[in-house]
Amino acid sequence: MAITNVLAEVTVVDFDAALAWYERLFGRPADRRPMDGLAEWQVTETDGVQVFHDPERGGGAVPTLIVDDLDARIADLAGRGFRPGAITTGEVGRFAIRTDPEGNTITFAGSLSTDASIDLA
Repeated sequence: MAITNVLAEVTVVDFDAALAWYERLFGRPADRRPMDGLAEWQVTETDGVQVFHDPERGGGAVPTLIVDDLDARIADLAGRGFRPGAITTGEVGRFAIRTDPEGNTITFAGSLSTDASIDLA
């Protein structure tokens, strides 16, 4: 079995408010709205983020978005009014965390240098 795509799902209680928040986070409307209560952003050629209305499980997601330049991503987010937490450095990379209004924890991860994506292998 070959995996050809990965979708990180973020569950939310207030779908309309979350949709507006994630549109601002990604800087654009959802790429797809395949059904009521579901919005999808294609974030790489094969991978995406889904925002899914689920009142019973909303707020428990912890997606990590690996970026090619963490400093540039943080600057871009700041330009849209987002203030991710301080950048911390770990063994394999640098990280900044932002919690959405529902309590989902979004981690932006980059390499130890500012010009290459993180390698988790």
